[in-house]
Amino acid sequence: MKNKYLWTSICLYMNYFVHGMGAIILAQNMDYLTKQFNTNDAGIAYVISGLGIGRLLVLFVMGTLSDKFGRKPFVFLGGLFYIGFLLGILVSPNLEVAFIFAILGGIANSTLDAGTYPALMESFPKATGTASILTKAAIAGGQFVLPIIMTLIFTYKAYYGWSFFFCIAILAINAIAVLKMPFPNNKQPQTEEVTQATTEIDTNPLPKLKQKANFWIEGICFIIIGYTSTATFYLVSIWLPKFSMSAANMSESAAAQTISYYAIGTLASVILTSILVKSWIRPVYIVFVYPSLSAIMLFALYLYPSSLLCMAGGFILGFTAAGGVLQLALTTMSEFYPKGKGKVLGIFFTSSSLATFSIPVITGIISETSIANIILFDGFIAVLGSILALVIIARYHKIFEFPKRNANNV
Repeated sequence: MKNKYLWTSICLYMNYFVHGMGAIILAQNMDYLTKQFNTNDAGIAYVISGLGIGRLLVLFVMGTLSDKFGRKPFVFLGGLFYIGFLLGILVSPNLEVAFIFAILGGIANSTLDAGTYPALMESFPKATGTASILTKAAIAGGQFVLPIIMTLIFTYKAYYGWSFFFCIAILAINAIAVLKMPFPNNKQPQTEEVTQATTEIDTNPLPKLKQKANFWIEGICFIIIGYTSTATFYLVSIWLPKFSMSAANMSESAAAQTISYYAIGTLASVILTSILVKSWIRPVYIVFVYPSLSAIMLFALYLYPSSLLCMAGGFILGFTAAGGVLQLALTTMSEFYPKGKGKVLGIFFTSSSLATFSIPVITGIISETSIANIILFDGFIAVLGSILALVIIARYHKIFEFPKRNANNV
C-alpha cells in the first residue's frame, strides 16, 4: 500500500477490466451486429478474428518500442486504440469496415500488453508474478460485469451501443489519469530491492535441468499448447451464450449470464491456482489436469445440454480453461528453456495469437452447420492439449533433477 506506483497500477488494471469486456463485447452483441452488418453468426466470427490478426501484426514490434521509449506512451496509446476500435464498430456499415476496426482492437491489446506487463513488474519487483496474474483477475471482472449490462439492455430494450459507451467512458478517464501517473524508469539498473526479490524467489526449490531440452519434442508440444489453451477458453467466451440459447433453449438475457459465471470461475481459479502452485503442486501438473477437466465439461455440455448445465459449465470452464493454464504453460516452458525467456515468450504468445485469429474463422464455418458442433470441436481441442501435457510431464521427469521439498509439496 505504501508503494508510490499503487495508483498507477490501479489505472493499469482498469484498462484490463475494460479489455475483459472488449474481448467478449462483439460476441455478447452478436444478434445486434448481425442486423447492423446484414450478415450471420459466421460473419461476426469473421470480424472477431480481426482481433487476433491485429495482435499478431504488432506483437514483437510494440515490446521492442516499449523498451526504447518507456511504458507510459504505450499504456496511453493502447487505451486510445481501444476507444477507436469500440467507436469504429458502432459506426461500421458492413463487415469489411468492422473487420478493419477489429484489427485496431487487436493492435490495442498488444500495445497495452507491451506497456502494462513490464510496468507492473518494474513497479512491484518483489511480487512480479502476483502483479502480472492480477491482470487476469481484472479481465475476469470485466467479463462478469458486461453480461449484467447486456441483461439490462435486453430487459429495457435499450440501444446496444450503451455497452460500448460504458467501456469508452472508462478508457477515456483512465487515459487522462495515466498521463498524470508516475511510472518506473525502465532503463534504471537492477536495484538492491530487485536483487532481494530474486533471491527470495530462488530460495523456493525448483527442479534443475540435468540434460538439454529437446525443442522438437517438448518445444513443439509447448507451442501447440499455446494454441490449444487459448483456443479452449476463447471459443467458450464467444460461443457459450449462443450454444445456451440454441441447445438449452435459454433466453437471450439468461444465456448472456453464462459468461458472468465463466468470469466468476476464472477469478476463483486465479486465486486458488496461485496458492496451489506456490506451495502445493508444480505448474506442469495443472497444465494437464485443467484441460482434462475442461474436456469432460465440454463433452457433457454437448451430450446433455440444459440451462443448469450451461450455468455450471460456464463456471467450470472459466475455472479450468481461463484460470491460468496459458500462463502456467509459459512458466513451465521457461523452466525447460531458462536462457531464452524473451524468445520463449515471443514464440509462445505468437502461437496463442494464432488461436485468437483462426478459432473465430473455423468456428464461424462450423456454426453454419450446428452451434453444438462448436462445443464438440472445443472438447477435442482440450483433449489434444491434455495429451501434449502428458508428453511434457514425461519429459519433465526425464530431464529434470528434483530437489527435496516439504512434505506438502508435490
